[in-house]
Amino acid sequence: MARDITELPDLADASGRVAPVRTRMPIYLDRLPPCNNACPAGENIQEWLRLAKAGQDEAAWRELVKNNPFPAIHGRVCYHPCEGACNRVELDGSVSIHSVERYLGDLAIEKGWQFDKPRFSSGRKVLVIGAGPSGLSAAYQLAKMGHQVEIRDSSPKPGGMMRYGIPEYRLPRAVLDAEIERLYALGVTITTDYTVKDLLADQAEGGFEAVFVAIGAHLSKRVDIPNRDASKIVDAVSFLRDVASGERPMIGRKVAIYGGGNTAMDAARVARRLGAEESIIVYRRTEEQMPAHAEEKEGAEREGVKMNWLRTISSVDESDLTVEIMELDENGKARGTGRFEKLEADTVILALGQETDSNFLRRIPGMHFDHDVVQVNPRTLMTDVPGIFAGGDAVPSDRTVTIGVGHGKRAAKQIDAWLAGREAADRPKHDLASFEKLNLWYFGDARRTTQPELEPGERVTDFDEIVGGLTEDQAHTEAARCLSCGNCFECDGCLGSCPEDAVIKLGKGNRYRYDYDKCTGCATCFEQCPVGAIAMIEEN
Repeated sequence: MARDITELPDLADASGRVAPVRTRMPIYLDRLPPCNNACPAGENIQEWLRLAKAGQDEAAWRELVKNNPFPAIHGRVCYHPCEGACNRVELDGSVSIHSVERYLGDLAIEKGWQFDKPRFSSGRKVLVIGAGPSGLSAAYQLAKMGHQVEIRDSSPKPGGMMRYGIPEYRLPRAVLDAEIERLYALGVTITTDYTVKDLLADQAEGGFEAVFVAIGAHLSKRVDIPNRDASKIVDAVSFLRDVASGERPMIGRKVAIYGGGNTAMDAARVARRLGAEESIIVYRRTEEQMPAHAEEKEGAEREGVKMNWLRTISSVDESDLTVEIMELDENGKARGTGRFEKLEADTVILALGQETDSNFLRRIPGMHFDHDVVQVNPRTLMTDVPGIFAGGDAVPSDRTVTIGVGHGKRAAKQIDAWLAGREAADRPKHDLASFEKLNLWYFGDARRTTQPELEPGERVTDFDEIVGGLTEDQAHTEAARCLSCGNCFECDGCLGSCPEDAVIKLGKGNRYRYDYDKCTGCATCFEQCPVGAIAMIEEN
């Protein structure tokens, strides 16, 4: 008789996936989605994508505007760092978050959706200086908290650099106006054509208990360039502001733009729309070193803007300009070579950076500055003067619309706490749902939706918007590409995979729980969870 040669295991000494005594156990948890983590405005992106995926568009918009009141604007002008962080980029391309955001923002304008009114009035008054993205965001959040808010701005219309810096082909003014209009309905007062000269006096006269300073960087940095005709040199901020205000300056056939940032790209593209046959960027460093976002540079090049790297303007003559050829030294810094060349140019536009006009703040005792920006507590955004807060371009930070909106929201939270005499609590962040924590068996291939765009030849003839929006079906399809990184979306994978029936489904929207009397700690549920919303921990 054949003998069974398979040795029986010693159950008292077994190890591996399952042991006589459970040594590990699964738990459900929520992790921080990388898109949420990367958003400067602090949006709960994953949640509003989930609602959009389910076709609940108004609920998605209301979730979105809890943190950012301007989705139609941001869907057009934000450089979407959320998409750079998106885990789906490892599969078939990141989720086009900005295009779904724009769809929701445009739909809200079309449907006339309004912000929810505050449930009570605090009786507190707050003054906001500057009607740009940061000031408008702070006013919105403060008004929702029940405070009485007034914004004062020196320009004829609110919007700041969104109105006077971003060209209309990127941000149509009707969209900007529609999103700002909701603030009036919320009860925010916006006073335009008002230049603040004595902030403390304004604060005292108006009975404002706190102030948020959100002035924009509207002053162009200057550089001394020998020239024979000063009239042919203009600064980019003034140039873009004039065009945004309806003027059409005469710039000639050939235009040179000195600088390599986003403002330089905007000025070069606007020059093409004003009839310049040749629009040339002159930048003293290399393409890799330029601060402009890649999509801005690529858009400019598609519209015929030429790039002249490693060049610096030495002098401007009546019909041309002299540029020095640069080279990089051993440290990667540009230095002159002593070799020069001529470029024809009817107009030279200087786009060498911007500064804030913070002189009116320098009269306030105790206020401290770093060059043109105000020193603030990096957590609370309060200056060294109690009750005066600052954000956006007025403080040290990158200068984008989304960062400004994020500052406004953060400042509003801190101002509300300061008015109440308490500390604003910081919410701890969950563990990041990085790509290696996901198990992607569940997700099939789904290519990113592409937004329609005007052909380059059509773009430069006027200021019509370049990029179109998504249809309803496209927006819902794109939202469905979200991987729900780190957060259970009830796929039933754990329920179906458990060999011991230890997973109990609690009903739609309530997720699951474990019956630990049945669970053996085999980790099958953990190993299959597509979104990484299960962790294995030691039994104790």
